[in-house]
Amino acid sequence: MIEIHETRPAVDVQIAEYVRLLGYPPGWVLEDRALELATWARAWYAEHGRPWIYARQAAEWDARADAIAIDGASFSSGRLLRSHREAAAHDAVVVAVGAGPELEDEAQRRWRDGCPDEYFFLEVYGSAVVEHLITMAGARLCAWADGERLAVLPHDSPGYPDWTIEEQERLLATINRGRAAGPLPVHAMTSGMLRPKKSLLAVFGLTRMTDRVRRLTDLVPCEHCAFQSCQFRRAPYHRTPSAADPELSMMAGRSGPDAPSRRPLDLQASYSVNAKALRRWTEGRLTLDTHADGVVSAVFRFEGTTCTNMGRALEFDYHVTLGPRQDGYPILEERCEPAPGDRGHMHMCRYLTASASLMAAIRDERPLAGRPLNDVLTWPRAASSSGCYCEPAGRTHKWGLVLETIHYALAQQERRPAAVDADGVETS
Repeated sequence: MIEIHETRPAVDVQIAEYVRLLGYPPGWVLEDRALELATWARAWYAEHGRPWIYARQAAEWDARADAIAIDGASFSSGRLLRSHREAAAHDAVVVAVGAGPELEDEAQRRWRDGCPDEYFFLEVYGSAVVEHLITMAGARLCAWADGERLAVLPHDSPGYPDWTIEEQERLLATINRGRAAGPLPVHAMTSGMLRPKKSLLAVFGLTRMTDRVRRLTDLVPCEHCAFQSCQFRRAPYHRTPSAADPELSMMAGRSGPDAPSRRPLDLQASYSVNAKALRRWTEGRLTLDTHADGVVSAVFRFEGTTCTNMGRALEFDYHVTLGPRQDGYPILEERCEPAPGDRGHMHMCRYLTASASLMAAIRDERPLAGRPLNDVLTWPRAASSSGCYCEPAGRTHKWGLVLETIHYALAQQERRPAAVDADGVETS
């Protein structure tokens, strides 16, 4: 049983990987201000960063018809299932890596101090560090597996295609459960987002069928691994080319005729209710607060009536936390609860017969958790005119109205022209 725990692994991010994550085209050579910032970010992290790697072989691994069980916890990764079938995987290694909280703290300090360039280059370097750490972890596993006559399959993580990010919290609990030294320095929110965000959880499959892996190119980890100096490399590294992320350029503060125009919200959205109602709710029921790190806190006050008991008035507060704009406003946290002082909810018919289960259902529902806010526009849900919260369809309908109102409010902010000072610099 292999277990690895490195608290200060040597980090040597390849410049080509960093340049790619910065959004430059392949083969681009940094110069002038960009080179200065990239060099500074690398030097700062070398002095202050606290990266870590943890990996251990799973105690139990079981593939079922529609899920993989790791140490008794069930996961719905389609890719892990295919790996098991195609490569006859018999075991797995669970892995967690982190760049440490220091980089994120410093990046936020730079942002607050009005240094967006330093913020951007540090943030992107943190992403490069995480990619490098998971690559290092894979190389360590390959070195061990080679001596055991095993093959390591490409890793998969919650949030990757075919694996819902909502299972991130479960995977972290599974990893921590097997650690005698206590929990790792990373926290998974109910949405699946990790804190510190420059962290990654992963699962590497293991198989004894090394010849089968060599024949199946999709299952050769070397083609997905950027650790070029690895002595166990069996195939060249092939990264699927992708266009530079225009949102990264927007974060870097570029402007002008060549600036990218992609936005995180659809400004031509078609909502389920008319714009007049959304405007009224935005002005009278919604409170938005954007924090220094770009996270958005929203509170929506819903006012309705019960369907029975002569239509008692009730009020519920919806609390929604969204990730930063540059990440596409992912839905991080959601909570619905009766407004302070409300007693109307106690007259709902389901409350009168099963208050505990009804209130737990209202509290625990988190629709679209982990997904970008824009997904509310294509979220299929039944229309419901019910003012109460007794049935799931009524609660889902209300969540849709809340998220659409938040989307509308943020889209209106996107449409507003920025204020410009005397030097032509945007101030809002």
